[in-house]
Amino acid sequence: DAFDRYEREVSPGKSDGTRYRERWRIAPLKEKLGDYSLAAITPDLVAAYRDERLEAGKSKSTVRLELVLLGHLFNVAIREWGLGLAYNPVTNVRKPSPGKGRDRRLDADEEKKLLEVVDAHTNPMLGWAVRLALLTGMRQGEILSLRKKQVDLERRVVRLDDTKNGDSRVVPLSREAVAVFQTALDHPMRKSVRTQLVFFGEPGKDKRRRPYRINKVWAEAVKRAGLEDLRFHDLRHEAVSRFVEAGLADQQVAAISGHKSMQMLKRYTHLRGEDLVGALDRVLEGARHRSASLPDRSDTVDALDPMISN
Repeated sequence: DAFDRYEREVSPGKSDGTRYRERWRIAPLKEKLGDYSLAAITPDLVAAYRDERLEAGKSKSTVRLELVLLGHLFNVAIREWGLGLAYNPVTNVRKPSPGKGRDRRLDADEEKKLLEVVDAHTNPMLGWAVRLALLTGMRQGEILSLRKKQVDLERRVVRLDDTKNGDSRVVPLSREAVAVFQTALDHPMRKSVRTQLVFFGEPGKDKRRRPYRINKVWAEAVKRAGLEDLRFHDLRHEAVSRFVEAGLADQQVAAISGHKSMQMLKRYTHLRGEDLVGALDRVLEGARHRSASLPDRSDTVDALDPMISN
């Protein structure tokens, strides 16, 4: 069908990370609309899909990106496939607004519970991916599409060639992140597997390995940890917030995270309330200390009065 054709002909020209994201966005579209021909898909049908996804608890951003992909599929079908479609039914359907970015943080107890659960999973890739998200701030798609040649443990960097925003970047690795990569690359299960992927799944019909599919096991893990409201992307927000709290300059944080502007980075730089209170106390106490140490200048002021009055 059209969705399969899109994956065969359009997706391969995109980066690994983009293909990974599109695979997950196409799945629900295919499930709900796959039995219809493109000519039978109307704006009302698209709007009903949108409403159903939102009512199911999917975020506005997720549903919006699914509709964007569906709209692009129709554009390709009209302009390149010559299917004779009269119009794109997605064009005039109201898209959910992107909404405000989440500010979900992970406290120490939650992190401990999460790591205990993911480390107990039968596939160690889940635990490695979670740790790397917290340590590097990389996106889910960036982590899961990594190839071995991109990971330079000697120089302690990961080179991302084609990211979500279209730019390449170099991500520095802490010693802990290096240790996670080393464990993943040296793990015995790799010996019988021929793939350049760092995180790999089962082979497809063409016998090629695809990136590790994390969504289902992640949902199970956060449920087991009692953290159902935690999304994988929240780990990136936590990592970037920690970079800020550690004292890195905004430009340094943006270079690591890949945010293209300081405005985009703004939502990642909220400090916890208690951190702000502590910082405020330190500033005010410092100001009082400096004020108390200043010499008494009343004599100087008295001496200036006659000069001013004259």
